[in-house]
Amino acid sequence: MPLWKQLAISLAVLFAGLCSWVYFSPGAGQTLVSMGVPASAVALVSGAPDGEGQAQGGQGQGGQQAQSGGQGQGQGGGNRRGGGNQTILVATQPVTMGVVNDRLSAIGDGEAIEAVTVMPQASGTVAEILVSSGQKVTKGDVIARLDREEQVILRDQAAVALRSAKEKAESYRNLQSFSRLDVLDAQIAEEQAQLQLTTAELNLKRRDIVAPIDGVIGIVGVSVGDNVTNSTAIVSLDNRSQLLVDFWAPERFVAAVRPGMLVEASSVSRPGQVFNGVVEAVDSRVDQASRTIRIRAKIDNPEDVLRAGMSFAVSMRFPGDRYAAVNPLAVQWDGEGSFVWQISDNKSVKTRVTIVQRNSDQILVEAALKEGDIVAVEGLQRVREGGAVEIAGEPKVGSEEVAAR
Repeated sequence: MPLWKQLAISLAVLFAGLCSWVYFSPGAGQTLVSMGVPASAVALVSGAPDGEGQAQGGQGQGGQQAQSGGQGQGQGGGNRRGGGNQTILVATQPVTMGVVNDRLSAIGDGEAIEAVTVMPQASGTVAEILVSSGQKVTKGDVIARLDREEQVILRDQAAVALRSAKEKAESYRNLQSFSRLDVLDAQIAEEQAQLQLTTAELNLKRRDIVAPIDGVIGIVGVSVGDNVTNSTAIVSLDNRSQLLVDFWAPERFVAAVRPGMLVEASSVSRPGQVFNGVVEAVDSRVDQASRTIRIRAKIDNPEDVLRAGMSFAVSMRFPGDRYAAVNPLAVQWDGEGSFVWQISDNKSVKTRVTIVQRNSDQILVEAALKEGDIVAVEGLQRVREGGAVEIAGEPKVGSEEVAAR
């Protein structure tokens, strides 16, 4: 752009600024006149007639001081009207009470109240299986038998030896020709024979694999003819009349959970059905890694619809801790922390709060608030300590009272 165009634009901008100053500033014309600018030019810029501009110029310092004084009084009056006596319109909500730590929900695994894996007490060949999978048995029922011919022979031999020892001991006691020591040896031999017979009978009995508890037979893991040892799993046996459910709870519930408390459990395999139980045991220590404690509950299974290994959603109820609940919009912050504006007698009072728990629809706080107290939730930008407020939605006062104000 040529230099002369730049100068022309700059002069035009300066002239426009000067005209605006003269037009909008009451004292600008007097200042220009005092600097030697013709009054007619000033009047032309400001849009006033020459006589009026001269009259304005002739007013002097006294008129300017009077005008400044009038403006000062007007500003002072406006500040007083908009000061601390101004009423602020706010929206409010009452304080309610909320409860925390009143419910525990966890996922647990179920197991039979009694569960064993049956193993033989001796080695041998499976000769007979007397049960089938899913069958209910009672304690002492024979599940399977091992081959036993050898043990039968040993038992019979022990029985013969015992009978011989008894006859010999009886003869020694009746005849006077034997010394007391010989009689004693005969009695000891009789007792040893009795012990050998007892051992043989025990070994024979161990050829029977019996149920150690009442329960339901699982899948049989062996067949007739299999060679087994005392570490071979024959079958699993579960007493599932009751189930034990182990679950983990946060450590804040350590002092609240006690044996005997009620428990509700539900399983994904039985939707909509709730099983009642009680807490059977609480672990003696908190897990340091997860900061949780292990709890064991006992659940009745009278209809035999539950199985060991199922997962359960466990819930427990507690009295809990009660705290004041306020709208999230009511909580404000300053250099000292969080607070709410409590409304009392149409006055605002700053009340300090400590946040306990945040929810989507309310915040639980620890504060000097009770149920039913009113706190402001909207229009908080102009609220001040002890200031007058008007609650939105309340019926307005009559016209006479407005006029009196």
